[in-house]
Amino acid sequence: MSDTIAAIVVTYNRKQLLLENVNALLQQTIKDKVTIVIIDNNSTDGTHESLMPFIENQSITYINTGENLGGAGGFQFGMKYAVEQGFDFVWIMDDDCIPQNTSAEELLKAYHSVNGKCGFLSSKVLWKDKSICTMNVPRATMYKNVTDFDSPMVPCVMASFVSFFVSSDVVKEVGLPIKEFYIWTDDWEYTRRISLKYPCYLVNNSVVIHKSNSNIGANIASEAEDRLDRYKYLYRNDVYLYRREGISGFAYECARLLYHSFLVLKSSASRKAFRLRTIWASTLEGLSFNPPIEYVKTKD
Repeated sequence: MSDTIAAIVVTYNRKQLLLENVNALLQQTIKDKVTIVIIDNNSTDGTHESLMPFIENQSITYINTGENLGGAGGFQFGMKYAVEQGFDFVWIMDDDCIPQNTSAEELLKAYHSVNGKCGFLSSKVLWKDKSICTMNVPRATMYKNVTDFDSPMVPCVMASFVSFFVSSDVVKEVGLPIKEFYIWTDDWEYTRRISLKYPCYLVNNSVVIHKSNSNIGANIASEAEDRLDRYKYLYRNDVYLYRREGISGFAYECARLLYHSFLVLKSSASRKAFRLRTIWASTLEGLSFNPPIEYVKTKD
């Protein structure tokens, strides 16, 4: 194994953040091992034009998907490409993820420290003010967040796609993320699929900055009205994830749905009925939501 890494960045209409991401990736201490692959979900803000200097000097590979596949579809597209191209590892992230110079090196070092006996590795994600990014905290168990951000490697069972590292061998075995999720829960589902088979870890020495607009996770009770429609994916996809966990997953999901409904009734300033309808209609849809898991077809 030559330790080749495909850094897969999914982007859509955020060219300024993407340029910052690309420049950070070009500063990696093991940049000779890292190939930057931009998966553009058909941006309309001049993303392609802004990347032309990098494309022309061959410092990145640029692929336009031709349509907006959502985060889930973009990550599936990029991971499939990386494995088909023969890279040893896939390192994926959003366009607003800014790796530190040693982020890739520390992930690779952690992988070899356990002799490759792991499923996925996840970086420690900080927000813009250097506090822990709340929306990217890995789960120590299905229902509890990791709280140790100091130990070099911390066991976890789920993590976000904001700096997620996995060997191509594992991808070949467990398949690809589910593109039909479109947005939300695709990372939880995929990382849980892996952790059911292998030990997985948060690597605290690998640090990235997530330049999201806020350091607050998704909350349908306080969400702006023009963004409420997105939540149909969250509640539908979550059912798929938690029903796989059996009785404990069913109980957790029920408690969570009741709590979210309570928050809407208590604190939402507008469209309470629509918010409640989104929660429960999408949950019912999730009961029959059975998208296929796709696998990479390789020559070996």
